[in-house]
Amino acid sequence: MSGMSRIKEFNLPDLGEGLTEGEILAWLVKVGDDIELNQPIVEVETAKAAVEIPAKWAGRVQAIFHPEGSTVEVGVPIIAIDTDPGAGPVEQSTTGTPAEALPTPSAASLAAVEVAPAEGMVEPGLIGGAAPGGRTAVLVGYGPRNAPAKRRARKGDVPAQAAAAAPVAPAPAPIAPAPAVNGNGRISGPVLAKPPVRKLAKDLGVDLSTLTGSGPLGSITREDVQRAVGAAPAATASPAVAAPAASVASFGADREQRIPVKGVRKLTAENMSRSAFTAPHVTEFLTVDVTRAIKALDRLRDRREWRDVRVSPLLLVAKAVLLAVRRHPMVNSTWAGDEIVVKEYVNLGIAAATERGLIVPNIKDAGRLSLRELADAMTALVQTAKAGKTSPADMSGGTLTITNVGVFGVDTGTPILPPGESAILAFGAVREQPWVHKGKVKPRLVTTLGLSFDHRIVDGELGSKFLRDIGDFLADPEAALLAWT
Repeated sequence: MSGMSRIKEFNLPDLGEGLTEGEILAWLVKVGDDIELNQPIVEVETAKAAVEIPAKWAGRVQAIFHPEGSTVEVGVPIIAIDTDPGAGPVEQSTTGTPAEALPTPSAASLAAVEVAPAEGMVEPGLIGGAAPGGRTAVLVGYGPRNAPAKRRARKGDVPAQAAAAAPVAPAPAPIAPAPAVNGNGRISGPVLAKPPVRKLAKDLGVDLSTLTGSGPLGSITREDVQRAVGAAPAATASPAVAAPAASVASFGADREQRIPVKGVRKLTAENMSRSAFTAPHVTEFLTVDVTRAIKALDRLRDRREWRDVRVSPLLLVAKAVLLAVRRHPMVNSTWAGDEIVVKEYVNLGIAAATERGLIVPNIKDAGRLSLRELADAMTALVQTAKAGKTSPADMSGGTLTITNVGVFGVDTGTPILPPGESAILAFGAVREQPWVHKGKVKPRLVTTLGLSFDHRIVDGELGSKFLRDIGDFLADPEAALLAWT
């Protein structure tokens, strides 16, 4: 087999509906590793989920084209695999050069590389710089910079090469008393200091030209300014204004964090903005005594066949929603412009907060499941979401959603509809509260439900009846099951 045909480049596949790019979170292999067919080789985050991609061929990793943290378009090669590693060394890949075959730069070429001054480099977290986790922070709609950030040269600046190679000429003998060496390491010229340091010096009344910098290329640091204030406040303050105390707060980029908007968070923002300004939202609230429902759950847990099953109040809320949809099917529909699509199946979404942001996986055809099957499906959904392994397919096609804000200790909220859905229910915290029960005020377990719906499809009467039925089920689930099924 020739070197040209044995090296196969694996392109980033289309991982979901309409996705055009993905971010490489972690390489699970390295150059030189022997891999098997279908072995997971890389973890990629798309706008919908983080997924592991298996190897398309067995062989040896010849080259990795994109580092962790980079965003790659669908169809672009991400790795080269030598499918016949026992046939000897490889001279050239199909379309590119393997990592091992890259030419070694000469000493002359290295010497010609211009190094950006340290003072002009972008601070961590700034646009174009490294964000927390070592990734590149970029403006939405723009890719990361392909070259190190470098400020425009200013008059009087000393290039890095000249500073490193040329000896510093001694200062001429002074006629008048010699001025202090400034932060540029010279008798005169502009002072090197980052904007936050200049702001701090201005706030503290410190003249930067009187300081000797301890930073790269003699630049002045925050510590230099604070040291000057602590050592000789009278000397550093201007004649007219006394120097403020050293504890004066500074507000600048060094005390800010820039988080790039991408992946799951970016898609969530786009979806919520589109939904909020497209579908006319209406939200209604209902406070319910759920004491009987919680007691029913306790009895359910005591049954032999349910002892190993995760049972929570959310299970009964989901069942209540599914039964209420049977009574009011118009709630489970989509606005399609010139028609309303009423769906006879319920893909029940459960909003989940993960490390990568809010996702809404859904249980397919949940209305056909028994209570035990629904409990198992909800447990699997939550565990998969927490592990960051939810697939794009699990988040596609939702028809109705529940968001459990009660787990955060919140009473309720006004949730925003997922795009294409007509209703979303917020389930608040279950709290013991004083409640009028059988003519007397007693401590009861109470929760508040919040239902948002698309008023183009669901009018006030329909939304109110749907919410009322959910509340009736949670107030007395045994009676509702006997009456409705």
